Amino acid sequence: MNGVDATRQIRALPSYAQTPILAMTANAFDEDRQVCIEAGMNDHIGKPVDPDVLFETLLKWLSSGVQAP
Repeated sequence: MNGVDATRQIRALPSYAQTPILAMTANAFDEDRQVCIEAGMNDHIGKPVDPDVLFETLLKWLSSGVQAP
């Protein structure tokens, strides 16, 4: 199962509907990002990973106030 399929299945679970899911992938084209967002992911981090972008994105979602079930 890939990340897009996993995200769709996670989003189908009521208690995980708001849990942040971030894509981390080498597929960095706009079309790839859109597929991830449409599947229910909250954000997209392209590879190779820029540590500053990674930490900024993680901080954004960790401080969003969304709680895991």
